[in-house]
Amino acid sequence: MKHKAVIERAPNQYAAYVTGLPDYVATGSARAGKLEQVREAVEFHIGDMLEDGEPVPEPQTTAAVVEAAGVTE
Repeated sequence: MKHKAVIERAPNQYAAYVTGLPDYVATGSARAGKLEQVREAVEFHIGDMLEDGEPVPEPQTTAAVVEAAGVTE
């Protein structure tokens, strides 16, 4: 099962979360390791859901990169 992980840079840290699976956000000062933290958390979270007899939602999110032509930084 593959879910989309989003890593966002905030002023003083990075935050990572998985779309479609609420209740978990990994934060920290470094981007390194965030995907591994999220992967472990997703496995744990889904394991808990299965143990509790809850349905595990199918991934619903897609993502794309959109380039704004003619816009410079």
